[in-house]
Amino acid sequence: MKRLTREQKKEKAIVDIINKMFEIAGHDVTYDDIVGVDEWWQKYTMTVAQGEQLEEWGKKYLMRELKLRAAYAEKEMMWFSVMWGLKYSDFDEHIKSKINTNEK
Repeated sequence: MKRLTREQKKEKAIVDIINKMFEIAGHDVTYDDIVGVDEWWQKYTMTVAQGEQLEEWGKKYLMRELKLRAAYAEKEMMWFSVMWGLKYSDFDEHIKSKINTNEK
């Protein structure tokens, strides 16, 4: 079996993380279902807690598969969220609870 190039590993990581994102968010969708679909990210949501779960999973995945250091893997997951992440269905409630917690 032929070894993947660094670029191929990065592309595979994106696909794997997108698939995991849909799995964590409870959507019966994969990367193959959304390829070529315009604005697919607007059709699906996840909760803030699910987003945090994905970030933790993705960080470990990137450290293991791409041999990234923890801080760099965290940064890459932030970029992933900006570029491909689903919007949060409970973001407003999450922010309000944070504000209420900080006011006490």
